[in-house]
Amino acid sequence: MFVSFPLRLLQFVLLVVLTAVGIATTIIWIGVPLLAMATGLARWFGDVERRWVRVGLRMPVDDPHRRPLEGNWLTRWRTRLTDATTWRDFAYVMLMLPLGVFEFALSIVSFVLFPVMLWVIPTLGWLHGKLAGALLGPPRSEALEVKAERLQASRARGVDAAEAERRRIERDLHDGAQQRLVAVAMSLGRAKSKLDNDPNAVRDLIDEAHSDAKLAVSELRDLARGIYPAVLGDRGLDAALSAQAAKSPVPVDVSVDVEPRPPAAVESTAYFIVGEALTNVAKYAKATAASVKVWRTDNEVVVEVTDNGQGGAEFRPGGGLAGLADRAATIDGVVTVVSPPGGPTVLRADLPCTW
Repeated sequence: MFVSFPLRLLQFVLLVVLTAVGIATTIIWIGVPLLAMATGLARWFGDVERRWVRVGLRMPVDDPHRRPLEGNWLTRWRTRLTDATTWRDFAYVMLMLPLGVFEFALSIVSFVLFPVMLWVIPTLGWLHGKLAGALLGPPRSEALEVKAERLQASRARGVDAAEAERRRIERDLHDGAQQRLVAVAMSLGRAKSKLDNDPNAVRDLIDEAHSDAKLAVSELRDLARGIYPAVLGDRGLDAALSAQAAKSPVPVDVSVDVEPRPPAAVESTAYFIVGEALTNVAKYAKATAASVKVWRTDNEVVVEVTDNGQGGAEFRPGGGLAGLADRAATIDGVVTVVSPPGGPTVLRADLPCTW
């Protein structure tokens, strides 16, 4: 606060002087470049304050969407002048001087009333962050518009992922269990025709039908496990992910803390994301160790899969990571990957528990 006060005083003086002189001299055109300078400084000061709030107060403030600046300086000034974010930045800088004076005074008093200030100063910092978010962040209407666009895109990706999953199930049924069941029916039909005159052939045909029926049951069980594994429904994520890790050729450490238990759709998505991620680790990462951490916050389940492999993983159209992102999108989840060359690779999925 000691450091920020002189900066805010300088910001306030510069903007007030440039704006006042610019308005007073606009009639003789000298004021136009002064006002252009004032609006440019307001936007620059706003960017400085956003960075300060993120670093100093550790509060996220998204950058607002600004109109692109094109043309000559006069056209660019008109764009800044008619852009609401310019005036929001300007208002914030104006408010920062009285707020800065108050914070500066509290900083001095805190040496005397230290126990009281231990509660007051963090509260003031929180309020400061909320004010910054309201004025320096994007307007609520813009934030809602961005969210609506993101949800629309995630819904479309979710529909595509569901359609691809439906086609996979149809293909597996047609190529697997359905063919087995057709073979069972044919074997039983042939056995029926030989029932009276060739008992030995009937016995062989029934044995063949029995083998095909067992294979069909096994394939149907595998298909059902691919849709929603029984262990996940019966015992939850901890047991299901531990079972996955036990099958991985790479040693995997598993930590799961998701109480209260999340919705079934979230559990299923987390399960398949971890399964695909561990498969990728085993196939491509050249890793010797991996870890799976899953925890729950108030509104979401967070999944992190880390490996010590060679890194370089990235989203590619039609690739495995893109498929994971599409699966997460079906419940408005987001998948991110940090994988510098040489590793380590961290895959994170944020899966909301409410829609």
